[in-house]
Order: sequence, then C-alpha cells, then structure tokens
Amino acid sequence: MTPPFASGLAGRPAGIWPPSTSPVRVDAFDLSVVDDPHPLYVVHQAEIEANWEREINANPHLFNGQMVLQRHLTYDQGVIRGVAHVIPYSTLLWWRKRPDPEGALHLFGFAVIISSDGAIIAIRMSDRTANPGQVYCAAGSLDLSDIIDGRLDVAGNMAREVREETGLALSEADADQHFYACHKDNRIVVFRLYRFPVTSSEIKARIEAHMPRDKEQEIDGVVVIRSADPIAHNYNLLMLPILDWFFSGIGR
Repeated sequence: MTPPFASGLAGRPAGIWPPSTSPVRVDAFDLSVVDDPHPLYVVHQAEIEANWEREINANPHLFNGQMVLQRHLTYDQGVIRGVAHVIPYSTLLWWRKRPDPEGALHLFGFAVIISSDGAIIAIRMSDRTANPGQVYCAAGSLDLSDIIDGRLDVAGNMAREVREETGLALSEADADQHFYACHKDNRIVVFRLYRFPVTSSEIKARIEAHMPRDKEQEIDGVVVIRSADPIAHNYNLLMLPILDWFFSGIGR
C-alpha cells in the first residue's frame, strides 16, 4: 500500500490518510529527527535565503530560529510515524508560499482549550508574527526544545507554547485521552482537547493579564469561540475541521 505521505520531494496526502475534513484519532507517535539537512533546504537554499531577506524587510520582528520540518509521514492503525530534519525557520516561510507546496510536511500541534461553559478559547496573532491577524489555538512549530533522545515530544510542545503565549498551564486542565489529526496542503495539525474547570470569561481574563508580560508579544487578542461559523473570525484554515468536529457534538 502506498504510504499516506511519500518520502523525498513529492510527499502528498494519499492512501489511508483520511479526508482533510475528517479528524482521525491518534493513539501514538513515532516521530524521529535525523541529523542530515532536509532535502528541500539543500535543493532550494538560495531561494529560501532570498525570500528571507524579503520577509525580514517587511517584518523585522521575525526570527530565523531552528525548527523541525518533516520529510516523511505515515498514519496507520492510530500511529503517526515520521522522519524530520532541523531547518531554519526561513525554510518554512519559503515552502508555505509555494502555490502547491511539496517536498516537505509541516506537522504541528494545537492544544484546544475548552472552558467550563463549553467554549473554545483561541488567540489572534499580532503583527509581529508571520501570521498576523489569524485566529487559532495557541501553538508553535516543533523546535529543538521538543526533541528528546531523537524523538519529537508533541504533548510537551503544546504545553510549552500554551504557557509562553497565554500563561496557562495545561496541567491545570483535564486532558482528553486521545489526540486527533487533520491535514490540508501537506500541513498536518495534531490536536488534543484540554478542559479547564473555569469559565471562558476567567480564561480570557487570565490570558489578557499575561499578554503585557509576554516579551515576544506574539498575540494581540483572545477569542472565545462558541460556534463552527467559518467566517466569524479570520481563522487559520486548519481550525475549521476542528470547529466542525467539536461543535457538531463529536468532540464533546
């Protein structure tokens, strides 16, 4: 059987990976990181560096730090397996601008914060980021701090990003047993519900109190979501299947 994501420079969702509008349950991860450069970076380094110059001229707050980008991913019987490489952030910014992005796979995590009154609490990204104005769950790409003994720690990444961006500790919440995943254009979001024992108003207030203390100033607002209406906010497109899934009652 053809793997859901092929290796090399032509990886595409196919095979047994579900449709992009259908989140699938994930029981385990086997995500390794190798030392050699990502083939995408090797082939397109000059283009990547030229694009980075344009990016920082437009937004000098961007930082070309080290992150992780997948070369190969499969999903089979509830397990996501993959191989990733460490890349400069500039590689992701170049790759995601391609009209039909191939050659890599960007897997990242959304910690879906649920309030006691049944709302999803998301954030709106500031103009200092590469996604200004977009609304999605607090998140960030996997990076060097998420690599433990050569393996990627998705849950650890979620906890770190939520703490840095919102000041919340996921340890305060009741985490759902399972992760889920959906995809679009070779971008794969792994998400998990974290149910906090406080209301949306309380969570919003706590995040707003944290925002002035965040040295990165990555977010400029808190968004309380109570429906799957796709045009209620300027959503990142990978939020939409999550909202449909949750507010239809499947995820509750």
